[in-house]
Amino acid sequence: MHDGTLQRLFPAAKFDEPLRRYTAWKIGGPADALLEPSSIQELLSAVELAGEHGVPVTVLGGGTNVLVRDGGIRGLTIRLAKSLRGVKLSGETLVAEAGALYPVLANMTASRGLAGLEFATGIPGTVGGAVFMNAGAYGSETARVLLWADILRDGRVVRMGPEELGLSYRRSILHDHPGWVVLRAAYRLHPGDPEDLRERIREFRALRMNGSPNRPSCGSTFKRPPGDFPGRVIEAAGLKGLRVGQIEVSTVHANYFVNLGGGTASDALRLMELVRERVRERLGVELEPEVRVVGEP
Repeated sequence: MHDGTLQRLFPAAKFDEPLRRYTAWKIGGPADALLEPSSIQELLSAVELAGEHGVPVTVLGGGTNVLVRDGGIRGLTIRLAKSLRGVKLSGETLVAEAGALYPVLANMTASRGLAGLEFATGIPGTVGGAVFMNAGAYGSETARVLLWADILRDGRVVRMGPEELGLSYRRSILHDHPGWVVLRAAYRLHPGDPEDLRERIREFRALRMNGSPNRPSCGSTFKRPPGDFPGRVIEAAGLKGLRVGQIEVSTVHANYFVNLGGGTASDALRLMELVRERVRERLGVELEPEVRVVGEP
C-alpha cells in the first residue's frame, strides 16, 4: 500500500521502516507502516481503523523469538514494546500491559517479596509475547502464574483464562488466530523473602549469561523434543559452527543461531531446515521451530 492510504490512516507511524532495527536477530525487511501506540486505546483505535479499510495488521512485541522475512511486512505493523508497559500491583496480583518486559517484572516483584515470576528474568521478551507462546525457563512457565489475559479479538476485548488460551509447551490458541492481540495480563503471585528471590534471580541470570552467545540471535530456535534438549541434540549431530551465509549455529549453545553481521532471513531459514534434516537423518529426532516467522519472502 504505497498509494498514500497508510500515511492518511496512520500519520503517527513510520513508513518503509527496516524491521531489523527492532528484532533481537537484527534481521528483517521493511514494514509498510510501523506504529508504536502510546496507549491501549490508541492500539484499539488503530486496529479498528485498519479493519475498516482492509489493512492487514501484524503485532510485534520485543522482537525476540521472531524472524521477520527479508521482504518485510505489508500493511500495518504494531510494536508494543516501546510504550505499553503499564504495571499495577494489588495485593498478590500483578496486572501488566502487553509491552511490559518480563525481566523487569521479575525484578520488581522479587524486590517486593512476591514470588512466582523469578523464571521471567531469563526471558528477554514482553508480556504479550510470553502469553502468545507460554514462555518459560528454569522449570517454570507463564501458565503456572497467569490468571487471565485481555485479548482483542474480532473487535471486542475478551478476558480469557489459561484454559481458554490453550496454554501448552511454547504454544497458545493465539497461534491459530494471528489477528488476536494480547492487551494486558494478570498474574497470581505468593509471598516470599525478597533477598531469597533476588538471589534466585541472580542465579538464573548467571546461568543465562554463561550459556548464551554474545551475538544477535532470536533466543531458542527449536522447541524441546520429548525427553531431550534441542541444543544437546544439535551438538550431538555435530552441527555446532554450521553456517549458511552470515547465520551460524553458535559454538557456545547449539540452539542459538547467531547473526555474524549482515545475515538474512533466507539464510536463517535455510540453516534451520538444514539442521532439521541432519538431526533427523543422524539421530532420528524431529525438531520443531520455536521461532515465529512473519512477513514476505
